[in-house]
Amino acid sequence: MSNYHIKNLEEYFQVYRKSVREPENFWEEVAEEHFTWRKKWDNVLSWDFNKPEVKWFENAKLNITENCIDRYLFTNADRTAIIWEPNGTEEEAQHISYKELHKKVNKFANVLKSKGIEKGDRVCIYLPMIPELAVAMLACARIGAIHSVVFAGFSSKALATRTNDADCKMLITSDGSYRGNKTIDLKGIVDKALEECPGVESVLVAKRINSDINMKEGRDQWLQPLLDEASDQCEATTMDAEDPLFILYTSGSTGKPKGMLHTTAGYMVYSAYTFKNVFQYKEGDVYWCTADIGWITGHSYILYGPLANGATTVMFEGVPSYPDAGRFWDVVEKHKVNQFYTAPTAIRSLAKRNIEFVEKHDLSSLKVLGTVGEPINEEAWHWYNDNVGKNKSPIVDTWWQTETGGIMISPLPYVTPVKPTYATLPFPGIQPAIMDENGEELSGNQVDGRLCIKYPWPSMARTVWRDHERYKTTYFSTFKNMYFTGDGALRDEVGYYRITGRVDDVIIVSGHNLGTAPIEDAIDEHPAVAESAVVGFPHEVKGNALYAFVILKEVGESRNHDNLRNEIHQQIKDKVGPIAKPEKIQFVAGLPKTRSGKIMRRILRKIASKQTENLGDTSTLLNPEIVDEIIKKAL
Repeated sequence: MSNYHIKNLEEYFQVYRKSVREPENFWEEVAEEHFTWRKKWDNVLSWDFNKPEVKWFENAKLNITENCIDRYLFTNADRTAIIWEPNGTEEEAQHISYKELHKKVNKFANVLKSKGIEKGDRVCIYLPMIPELAVAMLACARIGAIHSVVFAGFSSKALATRTNDADCKMLITSDGSYRGNKTIDLKGIVDKALEECPGVESVLVAKRINSDINMKEGRDQWLQPLLDEASDQCEATTMDAEDPLFILYTSGSTGKPKGMLHTTAGYMVYSAYTFKNVFQYKEGDVYWCTADIGWITGHSYILYGPLANGATTVMFEGVPSYPDAGRFWDVVEKHKVNQFYTAPTAIRSLAKRNIEFVEKHDLSSLKVLGTVGEPINEEAWHWYNDNVGKNKSPIVDTWWQTETGGIMISPLPYVTPVKPTYATLPFPGIQPAIMDENGEELSGNQVDGRLCIKYPWPSMARTVWRDHERYKTTYFSTFKNMYFTGDGALRDEVGYYRITGRVDDVIIVSGHNLGTAPIEDAIDEHPAVAESAVVGFPHEVKGNALYAFVILKEVGESRNHDNLRNEIHQQIKDKVGPIAKPEKIQFVAGLPKTRSGKIMRRILRKIASKQTENLGDTSTLLNPEIVDEIIKKAL
């Protein structure tokens, strides 16, 4: 039996038992079975969560790009590595083969070297979802430079903060980007950011929207002429297993962003292994994750995980609503996508649109559906299952984090029986623990508490860049000898896990611990409701009370709002219990969201608590204007 590909439930339990009983032997076998090493490891794992310090595959030598590209040149050089689907339907898609990708990465790597970039240097990449983004990341990895991708929707302030924190020597950007029917002046944002970034010596600019931009002499250069001159041969730099691969910043609900540092070998092994099994990828499949590469989902499951399996991965520049709400399904039909991985936010927004946008497309190629970023509510799950999957494509509701590097708890399609709103069972090698507030582990099933992980896994972040104390305090100080995820979870009667939201979204009302996710699920099931967010606010009697912000499906909903509030209260009473009824329900036009679709709950908490004089940094919000609107109408 191959540990690398799990094909049925019996195999899953066999593999999982082995991964927990003999973790080092287990991961050694996975690493030996599928990957190319220049030198094998001396020791599989050493770890100490008190320091905290974790090392996997110690003293092994490798280069991740040889595992993602070079080894496929002998067997599948002409297979498509990346299908690039542009923003507008009038522009042709690109199909980049493994052979072409190899040449592009080598050329880009040689450009980096010509600009003085060496192993260990940090390179900030601020690019839209164009092929140059993937190529730039792989080129950094080829020569041992550490890439720090900043999502190309972030403001100049957010970009400057991240560029300075990582002390980046170079920044790679484009003249601009397309987003639906709009263009964005990326280079203008970069110019403003770099007024505060003295460490950046050079800026490479890709041409995308052909706009007039300012090019600073001695610092800025167009990328394409440099690529045209560069050699397409570049030997991959030998990397140690624990050499840094990339820094990726979490926006974080409070404080400055945390630069999570991921290293080379463990991240490669885990992202590839999870990709293979969570999506049951088979040779010849076409896989599409709709995320932006600026997030960990894009790093692990658009780029490194798929390419380390020789897969064909789709990279999408556009948005789900352009030119109309059928765009996702148009792309699935056009490229005959087999695995489709997206966010619950996108599913909910598309579920509000006319069902004809889905029904007019042939989605018969789909074999696996996935969700990522937050727990999916039951109504959205059923819409996705019925209308997109046609009740034949299992939904993998994946739980993981920027910090974990890869998927931690998830069904395996055609292996694990799914259950709506449940992430189900831990991935092999992952040892979850549910803890109570006193730091005691809750054994058995039908328990809920704080979700921790007891044992290291290969792709875990090793530190916060230049702030190891923050890494220790945030993740390893709450519970002794455990990684604390910051999430609440419950384990049901059969051992399935359900993520109940961030622990700071667990609100104690009259002595009852209430997770916000089940309450939001109950509200969202009301036929008039599109989306909701529930937060706590101080209450003189209950300690805390609940405040619900609710978006209605129809703007200017004509129904009586008091009646609607009563119906929502009844729904919550029926689904969760009377204790969970919100004290206040405010109907809003939108919710403050980061550009990855996460609701910025700290802002809602401040509004609910009437503490709006200092809302903190709102520069990373997709829709900052909605905040003022909510404040004006706050109850």
